Amino acid sequence: MLAGMSKSPVLLEVALNGITGPERNPAAPRLPAELARDAIACLDAGAAIVHTHTHEPALPPEQGAALYLAAYRPILDARPDAILYPTIGLGASFDDRYGHHDHLAEAGAIRQGLVDPGSVNFGESAPDGRPLDVDFVYRNGPRDVAAMVERCRRHRLGPSVAIFEPGWLRAILAYERAGLLPPGALVKLYFLERGYLAGGAPHFGVPPIREAFDLYLAMLRDSKLPWAVAVLGGSLLDSEIAAWALEHGGHLRVGLEDHPDAKSNRDEVERARAFVESRGRRLATTAEAAEILALPRR
Repeated sequence: MLAGMSKSPVLLEVALNGITGPERNPAAPRLPAELARDAIACLDAGAAIVHTHTHEPALPPEQGAALYLAAYRPILDARPDAILYPTIGLGASFDDRYGHHDHLAEAGAIRQGLVDPGSVNFGESAPDGRPLDVDFVYRNGPRDVAAMVERCRRHRLGPSVAIFEPGWLRAILAYERAGLLPPGALVKLYFLERGYLAGGAPHFGVPPIREAFDLYLAMLRDSKLPWAVAVLGGSLLDSEIAAWALEHGGHLRVGLEDHPDAKSNRDEVERARAFVESRGRRLATTAEAAEILALPRR
């Protein structure tokens, strides 16, 4: 998807909250009604995909799904074509962490499923430069990755693929080359400006610089997967990454999960729309986004 896309609509994903709570930014939604409100506002402003977290990530799958549904049902009542997807939960087993996808898919509430194809140490430096004394490993072993892909296939969900490290992209491209990736995939290339915990220098991922962007472009050269860019811990729209992405056929992701200091989710979407339109492009509608991604029909 690196050529022939210069005039096509731009797909915009908005990540509403993640680890950004109202204690960090009063505009951040946390409870289901707040998430539904923000999601509808962002869809109305031009976003095509909405990603959310719940405020209780360790609930058993059925209860976790119920919490997501409390937000997703009002969204779908207002915007039946909305493309929604959750994050992974906490728990001892893969089913504990991912099982809510089963319930959400069976309820017809989601059209994408999360696929994080690798593991990473979420380390970073404190403000004084010293490495934080933390032991935070986000683990998705190869069998977990295979299980995520299989759940997406089983439930006819488009894989929403996060790329925290170049190795994660190598993994998902292997699935594409082998013909094992279900239809509807979107690859999100994450560039790290600040860490998740104390806002210090991250010890993982790639920085938002041209060399890192070019590395990902080179890796995607023979791929047909649509891709988007995000800057975690900073502003995508104030970086050069967004413009480079549009020049090369990519899409965009914004939101308070990635940019905790933004004014609001809706403001980020409106800024993204203005950014895209200033370059002679327009945002894709949700119907167009489904076509761009080749999402399976519900």
